[in-house]
Amino acid sequence: MSTAESTSSRQSLLVLGIESSCDETAVALYDTQKGLLAHNLYSQVELHAQYGGVVPELASRDHIQKLTPLILQTMQEANIESKDIQGIAYTAGPGLMGALLTGASVARSLAYAWRIPAIGVHHMEGHLLAPMLEDPKPQFPFICLLVSGGHSMIIRVDGIGRYKLLGDTLDDAAGEAFDKTAKLLDLGYPGGPKVSNLALQGDAERYHFPRPMIDRPGLDMSFSGLKTYTLNTWQDAIAKNDATEQTKADICRAFELAVADTLAIKCKRALEQEGLNRLVVSGGVSANREIRAKLNTLMQKRRGEAFYPRLEFCTDNGAMIAYAGAQRLLAGEHQDLSFATTPRWPLEALTPIA
Repeated sequence: MSTAESTSSRQSLLVLGIESSCDETAVALYDTQKGLLAHNLYSQVELHAQYGGVVPELASRDHIQKLTPLILQTMQEANIESKDIQGIAYTAGPGLMGALLTGASVARSLAYAWRIPAIGVHHMEGHLLAPMLEDPKPQFPFICLLVSGGHSMIIRVDGIGRYKLLGDTLDDAAGEAFDKTAKLLDLGYPGGPKVSNLALQGDAERYHFPRPMIDRPGLDMSFSGLKTYTLNTWQDAIAKNDATEQTKADICRAFELAVADTLAIKCKRALEQEGLNRLVVSGGVSANREIRAKLNTLMQKRRGEAFYPRLEFCTDNGAMIAYAGAQRLLAGEHQDLSFATTPRWPLEALTPIA
């Protein structure tokens, strides 16, 4: 039995989770005995699309407007009253300072008014533990590939809070490279899904992009050069009067395959290095079809196991924050009224729980 399972089985706790680290406002109610009761999310994609990316001030203002109605809606859907809630978990970092402060101030205010404990959750720990919301749950220890817009990390996980960073991105994260590729191809925002969807129409044989840093030892990653290679390929197509939609699709296909292959090679290396055969993949980029296919093939060949969150929990969501917070609240962690948010927060700085 995993640490998360054994802790949850000893005590029941109903936790309200609040996520507001960037451009999505999310709320969830998680019961350590009954599981996820309800969750809701409001995406700011349309708000930021006209600017080609997230505008922090607009994100913060929108969180202020949407958070309270989402909390009330989620409580109503779960048929839960405030007196039933026993703890509140909120994203304390990493993220945009204004957006984080919005969620934190609402969470702390409710905790004070309802006289219940509250805890700030590490956003990436929420992503890392999101597959625990599924059945079957991954058992510790495992290797986790955390891939999102701002992070590409390979982590050994021996328990909640027991994290060893094995590999990190040296420049652009995988998700960031997807977004920048979409921007240079004028595909619009958000870029990752647009690149992935267009890649479905691409010819995988037309271009072959490099797999960055696979010829070097270690598990660190770099996607900035791949983005530049994509730009040069597109500019060459323009110069040859071949800047067609099919060419864009072919470039997207080559780019996506290069990212997926690189991540699979690094994960294989990490599994072999640590002597493990269980892989957890989470974060927004874990929803990518090609990346999932490559990693599934890898684990099938190794006769190992691969675990993912459901698609709706790959991107930012309240359920993962409620779950991660519930585990720490059960372990006796909580914070006083003098809360703080942390835009930059190393995952390895978290305390382990028994």
